[in-house]
Amino acid sequence: MTDTATSAEQRTGRNETEEERADRMWGELIQEIRVAQTGVQILFGFLLTVVFTPRYADLRDIDQVIYIVTVVLGACATGALIGPVSLHRLVSGRRVKPQAVRVASRLTLVGLLLLLATMTSSLLLILRVATHDAFVPWLVTGVVAWYGLCWFVLPLWTRSHYTTD
Repeated sequence: MTDTATSAEQRTGRNETEEERADRMWGELIQEIRVAQTGVQILFGFLLTVVFTPRYADLRDIDQVIYIVTVVLGACATGALIGPVSLHRLVSGRRVKPQAVRVASRLTLVGLLLLLATMTSSLLLILRVATHDAFVPWLVTGVVAWYGLCWFVLPLWTRSHYTTD
C-alpha cells in the first residue's frame, strides 16, 4: 500500500486526517470552553466575596451551608473548565492530540455539569435570601429544567435526529 492510498483511507467526513480532525476539534473545544470559563469565573468571583459582607453573618445556618456547597461547586467547575488548558500544555508535542481532545471534551462536560450545579445552588441561595416563599424550590426547578433543555436535551435530540451512521 502506498502512502497516498494509506492517507486517503485515513480521511473521513470532512476529508481530513485524524490529526487534522483533532486540530479542528481542539480549536472548537477551546472556543466553547472560553464561553463557559468566563461565566464560571465571574460567578465564582462574586461567590467568594459574599462571605465578607456584613449580611453573611445574618444568614440562617441552612443558607450558610448552601453557600459553602455553592462555593465548592464553583471551585470544582472552575477547575474542570480550566483543566483542558493544562492538559494541552502538558501533552503538547507528545503526538497524543486525538486522545487529549477526548479527555478534554469529557472534562469540559464534567465542568458544564458542575457549572449547572453551581448555578442551581446559587439561584436557590439568592431566592431563599430574597424571599422566603414556598415557590422558591419550584422556581429553581423550572430554571434547572430550562438549563437541562437548552444544554443537554436539545443538543442530544439534534445529535440523534440529524446524525447519520
